[in-house]
Amino acid sequence: MRNRTQGGARPSVQKLYVTASAAAITLALAGTAWAQTAPKDDETVDAIVVTGIRASIQNSINIKKNETSIVEAVSAEDIGKLPDVSIAESIARLPGLAAQRVNGRAQVISIRGLAPDFTTTLLNGRQQASSGDNRAVEFDQYPSELLNSVVIYKSPDGQVAGMGLSGTADLRVVRPLAYGKRAVAVNIRGEKTAGKKLNDDASNWGGRYSASYINQFADGTFGVALGYAHLDSPSQVKHYKAYGYEAFPADSISPDSADGALMLNGQEIFATSRNNKRDAWIGIFEYEPNEKIHSTLDLYYSTFKQKEIMRGAQWFSNPFADGVTFADVTTADVGGSKFATGGVIRNAVLQLRNDYNTRMDQLFSAGWNTEYQLGEKTKVVADLSYSSNKRKEQVLETYAGYGRGIGGVTPATGDVGRTYDGIRFGVSTDGFSQYQEGLSYDDASRVTLGDRAPWGGWGHDGSIRFPHVKEDVTAVDIRLEHEMDGFITQLSSGVNYTERDKGKTVSDNDLFLKNGRQQVYVDGADLVDPTQLGFAGFGGVLSVKIGDAWSKYYNWAPILDANFYDKNWDINEKVTTAFARATFAAGDLRGNVGVQVVRQEQSSTGVVINGLASGQPIVPTKINAKDSYTDVLPSLNLIYDLGGGHRLRAALSKTMARPRMDEMRANVTPGFNALACSSQPCGPGTTVNPWSASGGNPHLRPWEAKAADLAYEWYISPATYVSVAGFYKKLDTYIYSQTGTFDFTGIPIPVGASIPAGTNINPIGQITLPANGNGGNLRGLEFSGAVDLGQFASLLKGLGVQGSLSLTKSNLNPTTSTSPVRIPGLSKTVYNITGYYERGGFQARISQRYRSAFKGEVVQLFATRGYTEILADRQVDAQVGYTFQDGPLENLGILLQVNNLTDSPYRTRLGLDGSGTKTGNGGALPETYEKYGRQILFGVNYRF
Repeated sequence: MRNRTQGGARPSVQKLYVTASAAAITLALAGTAWAQTAPKDDETVDAIVVTGIRASIQNSINIKKNETSIVEAVSAEDIGKLPDVSIAESIARLPGLAAQRVNGRAQVISIRGLAPDFTTTLLNGRQQASSGDNRAVEFDQYPSELLNSVVIYKSPDGQVAGMGLSGTADLRVVRPLAYGKRAVAVNIRGEKTAGKKLNDDASNWGGRYSASYINQFADGTFGVALGYAHLDSPSQVKHYKAYGYEAFPADSISPDSADGALMLNGQEIFATSRNNKRDAWIGIFEYEPNEKIHSTLDLYYSTFKQKEIMRGAQWFSNPFADGVTFADVTTADVGGSKFATGGVIRNAVLQLRNDYNTRMDQLFSAGWNTEYQLGEKTKVVADLSYSSNKRKEQVLETYAGYGRGIGGVTPATGDVGRTYDGIRFGVSTDGFSQYQEGLSYDDASRVTLGDRAPWGGWGHDGSIRFPHVKEDVTAVDIRLEHEMDGFITQLSSGVNYTERDKGKTVSDNDLFLKNGRQQVYVDGADLVDPTQLGFAGFGGVLSVKIGDAWSKYYNWAPILDANFYDKNWDINEKVTTAFARATFAAGDLRGNVGVQVVRQEQSSTGVVINGLASGQPIVPTKINAKDSYTDVLPSLNLIYDLGGGHRLRAALSKTMARPRMDEMRANVTPGFNALACSSQPCGPGTTVNPWSASGGNPHLRPWEAKAADLAYEWYISPATYVSVAGFYKKLDTYIYSQTGTFDFTGIPIPVGASIPAGTNINPIGQITLPANGNGGNLRGLEFSGAVDLGQFASLLKGLGVQGSLSLTKSNLNPTTSTSPVRIPGLSKTVYNITGYYERGGFQARISQRYRSAFKGEVVQLFATRGYTEILADRQVDAQVGYTFQDGPLENLGILLQVNNLTDSPYRTRLGLDGSGTKTGNGGALPETYEKYGRQILFGVNYRF
């Protein structure tokens, strides 16, 4: 029989993938028995058919058991049926992994306490381009319906180029020749977000469907696997955010008993409706005409369209804005501090928001793998791949308010059309704060478009931004493998060349109402029913179909400030990896040892952003910077079989992760202290140092780490195992913001600088930029297991449980200051537990996923990225289904699935790494509180 291998992946992956994943699923789908014990020739025994949840668990355990590297895996229950509705949800349940929710969806993954930047994502063993600002892949771009399994490498394989520092996620599709059967599968599901829709012009209904086809032709020498998946998924966000807390002057607060209380100084309430539409296609064409040649072509293409409608209100509750005062203030003790829990704010002016955002991602991936047998024990493997990801966004925000004035709000006309309101409030420390407004903000005869911000306004009536990102990854991998007898069982060596091009552009534009910023009523044809903010006690707000109508009311003008130029950059990387690996086996010991020599060349195109005079256009000067370096990465993986299903694993390696691409930009933003001579004598013979700057660093070196892993595993039965693992990573360096020197020679001095003639201006100044600094260690324990309870008692047949617990610590402190700073992505405690029942075609499962507080990367002002502390999150998902076992409906399955069953909130706190307002006992105060509602899916699947 021919050795069917996975063409796109490396050999250690190939053999495992065939024997564990494809073969096991073939058994399940074809109705083949998985015999617990082999029968004698003259015996007849009942077959045990393993399908569904248990098949998925058994396949995943087999992958973990047979792989030489330390891995975790999740496998499909059936064709087109991973355990969860998204890849990220599924792999977030694996030991040592944690998901970050973005708009209610698990989107990015942290492995072993490190941010997504430290992880490499592969599709069939090949690096993937990302549509994000950096390298982290957004997993919701890959439909779970088209994947067969996901394998997470925690220790590296010496012949797989580009593996991540924290781990590597390999997304895999089925191999048609290894599958060996004809199969067609169809899945259809309706989807609803629980509750009423938040915005009238959005829907909380959706659906998804997929179809897969697998077959073999030409006497089993040519195989085809085709798949299509469509997603139309709604989501809703009830959003509240506190801007900050402070103690206000006593004369602005009554009664006197509330003097000195911490009071909320600003807030926002938004209702957001989103729709995600994705269409994805895969095609796998596999050819093996004889024992010498085996060729596989993988194609993947997807478009992912997202639309977001956001409406609501925001306002300052601050005595220094609009002469605000507070009455009837009630207080309580919160963390040892007097805290204002309720009252009435006078002279509040609300800024209403009507926002419309869109995004489209196009992902294309192609890979061609060919194996040629040179001799009985020697073969050459060539792999060519290309991945491209394009992202186009529109971020549109507009302002409105109660009343109408002549012209617009400016520093000279600060109260144009600004109407004061009295609002009763109740502040919550863990939930939605409650408000009762005095004016009718849903009255189209009273509300007009236009800026209503205090302190002379925000200088525009809205903004529209167009971020674009494009990344291309091209790779060539050539490898020679030679089988051997004796202690060394195989030698392989080769070279991988990968080129990555990534660029980001952002077109920033201000919106100004036409006719001299004249505040204007909205045409009734451009309105929909008001959006209700009852979750925060608030009434309705005027709702404008702003996505269609904005050009009718606004002119736009480019924002050519320093921030605009700094958000545009291009990066090119050329990485050549020479590798060698030897696998070995002696008695109960086996493993592999490998080494990679990585030569990296990087270049960046950016600008020096010169601001010659206040209010004058910036003059950018184009610059190019490049660097190169070489790293040596050894690795060792060992397995010792203790017998009886017991085994020990150990791994030693040096790993690395390439720097964030936005931090590699060559941009420099100079600053010149025009008043430098106001604090020192100036004149002939004196020297001043007015220059400073910020920017990126095109000379960044990778994060590097030395890693050690040790694990004990006990494989008790096909669906039962226990594992205890420990890991230690010593990061030699960590990238964080630091201050160095920069030569400003040739950069023009701004017009109007007050530097007396004859004063010597030192061209050397300080620059703050990301740089390689001190490292530290990361260590943790991981406990995981699965138990098929039916093996202990027939009464429990069909019942099972699986779960994991990860405990992680770190002493990394990425800062030059004395105050401690945490690393992004690190949760000290992560656990997952799943209970299931499966028997006679009926199946049910309930899962809980918990992640303790961590520092997460989020979108902040002006569509830029920043960090906040995301508080502990506990999410529960459940599903129940039935598959007909015989009769005319045989193989037809029905499924009901509810995600976020307990409607768990997303919460952040104010301040980060010791910053922000604190209570008397040093505690932090709440910032963001969001709820997404339950996601309900009902559908059918059919296989024939």
